[in-house]
Amino acid sequence: MRHSKKFNHLSRKSGHRKAMLANMASSLILHKHIETTQAKAKALRVYVEPLITKSKDDTTHSRRTVFSYLKDKTAVSELFREVAPKVAARPGGYTRILKLGFRAGDAADMARIELVDFNEAALAASGKAATKKAGTRRSRSKKTAEPAPAKDVETVVETVVENVTETVAEEKEPVAAAPKPKKAPAEKKTPAKKPAKKAE
Repeated sequence: MRHSKKFNHLSRKSGHRKAMLANMASSLILHKHIETTQAKAKALRVYVEPLITKSKDDTTHSRRTVFSYLKDKTAVSELFREVAPKVAARPGGYTRILKLGFRAGDAADMARIELVDFNEAALAASGKAATKKAGTRRSRSKKTAEPAPAKDVETVVETVVENVTETVAEEKEPVAAAPKPKKAPAEKKTPAKKPAKKAE
């Protein structure tokens, strides 16, 4: 039974797995994206995201902690100099995994793992989407009414008072009753004559 065994061992012993993840994390930090299998990409995401979070605090202690995982000076300096300032405002979720299909040799699920803030094509597309006006599913009339210019409150109140006084004055004036139209005299209906019966 696999109770309390939550992470993927990737068919490797712990030393091999840690070395492989450290090398993959260094490559990801230096190149900003790598292609690997889906299982390794998911394991790498769990491994590298805490290191990126640690790099937001640029102190000697955090640099030494990250170096103990990566074991690569160039990757550590790249992480603290280039990556950390770009992801400073992002509260986690620094990587993106894209599925690429199957590998030709063994049909393994392949994936591309990349740093979100360094994918220029995705950033350009999201910038266009942000500038695009939010649409609606409801149809709108073609003519858009121009907003009326703002008026002073006093002018509006005076206009309303004048309209009300005019309507009250009209109601008080007696209105002459219009003569009712006369109905045309109805034609009298005459009973139709029955034809006389022939005597036999």
